Amino acid sequence: MDTERFLFVSADAALITDLAWQVHREGHDVKYYIEAESDQEIGDGFVPKTDDWRAEVEWADVIVFDDVWVGSDVGTGELAQELREQGKAVVGGTPNTDHLEEDRGYAMEVLEEHGVNTVEHHVFNDFDAGIQHVQENPAPYVIKPLGEVQNVKRLLYVGNEDDGSDVVDVLRAYKKAWGHRMKGFQLQRKVQGVEVAICGFFNGEEFIDQVNFNFEHKKLFPGNIGPQTGEMGTSMFWAAQNKLFQETFGKLEGWLADEGYVGSIDINCIVNENGIYPLEFTPRFGYPTIALQEESIESSTGEFFSDLAHGNEPDVEVHNGYQIGIRIVLPPFPFDDDKTYDENSRNAAVVFETESREGIHLEDAKKVDGQWRVAGGNGMPIVVTGKGDTMQAAREQAYDRIDDIVMPNMYYRDDIGERWINGDGDRLQAWGYLGPGDG
Repeated sequence: MDTERFLFVSADAALITDLAWQVHREGHDVKYYIEAESDQEIGDGFVPKTDDWRAEVEWADVIVFDDVWVGSDVGTGELAQELREQGKAVVGGTPNTDHLEEDRGYAMEVLEEHGVNTVEHHVFNDFDAGIQHVQENPAPYVIKPLGEVQNVKRLLYVGNEDDGSDVVDVLRAYKKAWGHRMKGFQLQRKVQGVEVAICGFFNGEEFIDQVNFNFEHKKLFPGNIGPQTGEMGTSMFWAAQNKLFQETFGKLEGWLADEGYVGSIDINCIVNENGIYPLEFTPRFGYPTIALQEESIESSTGEFFSDLAHGNEPDVEVHNGYQIGIRIVLPPFPFDDDKTYDENSRNAAVVFETESREGIHLEDAKKVDGQWRVAGGNGMPIVVTGKGDTMQAAREQAYDRIDDIVMPNMYYRDDIGERWINGDGDRLQAWGYLGPGDG
């Protein structure tokens, strides 16, 4: 394709650095804006920057937003919609699609209105009312905070007791510790099964043919224990618009077309022999999912997103196998502790024992005089990926690449992809959700 001008806009944390770097390396003209002052050094040395994205709108052929600005007065969906009305090609949402992530109750309403199965769920603005509901309807529940604290990952709690007693205890504790900030929460009935995220790419009118199926690993430690994080790693594959897609996004395609949504949209589900149960939307890029999707897109990434933004059907080629992505982190991730970060992680060198950078993707990193260094204040410098004909082959490639990285105090999960190998894939196949060649 001809060289195009891409403007990447990070309205909060610098989340889209790697995609901007990938498009820049493909030879396109790139400008990258980061709103958060503490993150503005991220991507330095890798990607050209701008300190005023609005001044670059006329320059840009394609504008890409990275998040929905949860908690902000103006969401990126509103900005993206305004720019599209001005005739600009934009990857981004709408006010209503932003709302899918901000308000889980609204998200469930949209699903139900379009005939998609949902898990039993209730939204509460009062802790005592929630406690009373669990006591009157004993069962395991998941507590999902709403509003400004929903991104405080450690507040999400998955109940284990059949009578809901642990959920009651946690709600009482949250009332004391978070009652001043946690203005609402959703109680979702816990469902057993395989957790799988269905990710489609929408061009404003329809989904592309290829669907991305990914499996998140959110807990800090191997074995899925420890505190919640944004994400520690992801395994995935691409497949056709199978039953998992048809029973979820297949029913929402018209609604998304009416909205004019453009970009990646993900719906996380629990699947078992009885059905598909959506849990929550990600109406934006996932992180570090987008880095892994880039690794598996074997045609031009820039052309892919340009086609989406212009309402075209991308002629995209994807890796016909499995992919693994592992987030490499530093203290005090996933917590905030400036003293620990300053002593152990700030400006730390990222050292490679090989000349190859295959499978190495940026998160909170910069380059100074040719040296990769940790940037920002989150302790998530890089993501390492691998791919192969089997999930085990993808695992081996990714972890072999990690063995060539030296970064004092780094840590990561060493079990990404094992759930698929240990039975998740067989269960999805046995329940009839994956057709031939679908993984």
